[in-house]
Amino acid sequence: MKIRSTALVKGFRQSAPYVNAHRGKTMVIMLGGEAVADNNFTNIISDLALLHSLGVKIVLVHGARPQINQILQANAHTTPYHKGVRITDEKALQLVMQAAGQLQLSITARLSMSLNNTPMAGTQLNVVSGNFVISQPLGIDDGIDYCHSGRIRRIDIESINRALNQNSIVLLGPIASSVTGDSFNLLSEEVATQVAIKLKADKLIGFCSEQGIIDENGNAIAELFPKEAEKITQRLQNDRNQNDDNASGTLRFLRAATTACRAGVPRSHLISYKEDGALIQELFSFDGIGTQMVMASAEQVRQAQIDDIGGILDLIRPLEEQGVLVRRSREQLEQEVHQFTIIEKDGLIIGCAALYPYREDRMAEMACVAIHPEYRDGNRGLLLLKHMKHQSKSQGIDQIFVLTTHSLHWFREQGFFEIGVESLPMTKQSLYNYQRRSKILALQV
Repeated sequence: MKIRSTALVKGFRQSAPYVNAHRGKTMVIMLGGEAVADNNFTNIISDLALLHSLGVKIVLVHGARPQINQILQANAHTTPYHKGVRITDEKALQLVMQAAGQLQLSITARLSMSLNNTPMAGTQLNVVSGNFVISQPLGIDDGIDYCHSGRIRRIDIESINRALNQNSIVLLGPIASSVTGDSFNLLSEEVATQVAIKLKADKLIGFCSEQGIIDENGNAIAELFPKEAEKITQRLQNDRNQNDDNASGTLRFLRAATTACRAGVPRSHLISYKEDGALIQELFSFDGIGTQMVMASAEQVRQAQIDDIGGILDLIRPLEEQGVLVRRSREQLEQEVHQFTIIEKDGLIIGCAALYPYREDRMAEMACVAIHPEYRDGNRGLLLLKHMKHQSKSQGIDQIFVLTTHSLHWFREQGFFEIGVESLPMTKQSLYNYQRRSKILALQV
C-alpha cells in the first residue's frame, strides 16, 4: 500500500539542508524578560532544546527588565535613568539581583524538564552558569553616579567554549561580578553582543513582540544591512507614539545586531516571542519568518565550484525526472562544473545555469537553467540571464541560444526569438535531438 506524502514529510525534507548547515554552529540567543513572561515561553524553551539536540551550541543570555520593574514597584522604590541606563543604587541592586536570580533559576528549571508527552521528553540538558563575565562600574557621567550599573570588563571565552564543547547550554544573566567582589547590573544586550563577537558566533538571535522589523505595509522586512538598521533605529527613537516595551526591545536588538554584524557575526535574526515555532521557522525554512541582518546579501551569484556539484544535482534532478532538463551524470557535471553559474542563499544552491561557448561561431548555449520551486516567484531567472550575457560579452560572444521544451514563453518575454536548427553551430547541429523536438531560441548579446 502506497503511503501518501504529508506536509510533515515535505517540511522535514526541506529542513534537512539547514540541519546539516547549523550542526556544530554557535548561536547566542538574547531572551528578554518580556519573552520569559509570555505564554509562549514554554514553546521557546522546547525549541531551544530541539536546537541543542540537533547539534547547535547555544549561549542563552536573558534579560529581566519587566521583572525588575515589577519588583521595584512592589517595594515602592524608583530608579532614574541616565542616557537610557538605569541608575542602580544599593537598595535597587538587591532587588535587581533577586529578580534576575529568580529568572535564572526559572529558566534553568524549564531547560531541565523532561516530562513524557512533551517536546522535552528524553532530553538531558546540562545548563551551566557562572562567572564567565567580569564587570566593572560605569562610574560617573555628567556628574551622575551610575552606582551599581556596570559594563563588561572581560569575558572568559575559553571557559564558555569548554562548556559548549562538553555539550552544555551556557546561561548568562544581566548581573556580573567584578574583580573586587562587587556585583553590577549590566545591559543584557551588551552581554549578548560582546559574547557573540568574542566567541565568533555564527548567529545572534533576538526576540521582540513583532515578527521582526515591520515595514509600512505591516510585513516583516526579510533582510537588513547595518546602514538600513541605523535609519530604523533613529526613527524608532524619534517616534514617541511607540509602545515603550515593544519599541525598546526592537531598539535593543537593532543596536546589538548592528554592532555584532560590523564586528564579524555573519547573521543576526529578530523574531517574535509570541509566535509559536518562530525560531524553528526562521532557522529551518527557505525564506524564514522574521528579519535578519547581514553585512552582505544572504543571496549571491557566483561561478560554481567542485564542492557545489551535490547542490546542483539536488536542484536539477526533479526537473530531469520530469523531462524538463536533459539528464546529466555526476561525472559530466564534474567535468563541466566551471561552466555553471549558481545562485546561493545561506549555503544552499537555489538556482543554476550553464554557458557553453562556441567561440568560432561567436555563439554560446545557455543550458540547464533551474530555479528552486520555492524561489520561482522572484527575478532569479533574469539574474542568471544577466550574468550569462555579461560572461558572453567578456568572451566575445554575439549571440546566446537556448533549447527548451517547457519555457518557450519565458524566453520570449526576455527578448529571445525562434531560430532553426540550421542556425546553430555545426557541432551543436550534429547533437540536436529530433525526438525531443526542443524549440531553439536566440538572443543578441
